[in-house]
Amino acid sequence: MKNVPETLLISAEDQKRIFSTGYTDAIQVVEEGLAKRVRGEVLLPDKISVVFDEDTQNRINCMPGALLGDKLYGVKWVAVFPENPKFGYRNVTGTMILSDLDYGHTLSIMDAGYLTEIRTSAVGAMAAKYLSRKDSESIGFIGAGQQARRHLDLVKVVRPGLKKCYVSSRTEKTVTAFIEEERMLHPDMEFIACGNDYEAAVKNADIIVTAISGQEDVLKARWIKKGAFYIHVAGWEDEYAVPKKAAKIVCDDWECVKLRTQTISRMYKEGLLKDEEIYGNLEEIVSGVKAGRESDEEFIYFCSVGLAFIDVSFAKYVYKKCRENGLGTEFNFS
Repeated sequence: MKNVPETLLISAEDQKRIFSTGYTDAIQVVEEGLAKRVRGEVLLPDKISVVFDEDTQNRINCMPGALLGDKLYGVKWVAVFPENPKFGYRNVTGTMILSDLDYGHTLSIMDAGYLTEIRTSAVGAMAAKYLSRKDSESIGFIGAGQQARRHLDLVKVVRPGLKKCYVSSRTEKTVTAFIEEERMLHPDMEFIACGNDYEAAVKNADIIVTAISGQEDVLKARWIKKGAFYIHVAGWEDEYAVPKKAAKIVCDDWECVKLRTQTISRMYKEGLLKDEEIYGNLEEIVSGVKAGRESDEEFIYFCSVGLAFIDVSFAKYVYKKCRENGLGTEFNFS
């Protein structure tokens, strides 16, 4: 009987070291993952999401997915507790397990909090590449936590012409912390602190990002200018008039989105939004099956809930890089 290969334990710090030199590869991981799905090379079983508190939307998700051509299967067990920042904890934590499909060996167990942070922002950036105006110069945030910060970092990769960043949040402290960190990373940008004035943060923005931990309709349709692109990150973040205003609504996967608690999911369940009102999925845009932005005047709405095969794609990338660079800790269950 052969010995079972060592399993690699990969921490969030290991992952941060992998991406410490930039996020260009993260964009490529998303693009390649979407291309594999178009070619029929992925499996995406149903996501299991159990909500433990309807008011806070505290939930734990089980997200399996496979990259058949790479002979890899993974599952992400991720907890999303939106109120956690109030108590000093991260709102997203979890674990990713990566297995091979030759013998079923567990290749790696890794932190899924940072992995989710990078995946979510990379998907948003990929959408911005195809759906925002190419001459976009400004980005506005409602929410100033880690997800907002990573969205700026990743969107700046695909829209290097961004010059202004408007930042708002529930507290002045988080706005200040956001600006202090991101100004160091993007010295070519002007940062405008908007406090808790959400309108000021988005009314002049070419790209809008709502990255909040609460569940309320903080984004108003009347604030959005012509030609803007909106990245909807979490759950219920905008009033129903926002998607109604959009020329195009694009999802990472509409069939997955409509089963969740996002704004457009709620609208669908209430009979206020129909299947035919969804323009398409991101993979259709990236593959050229459907056009992306067709006019500088279009307001385009993007919503994602996270697709497990993209998480597996990131797990594959991180595992490979850790092996190449001697990162992570080997162990064996036996």
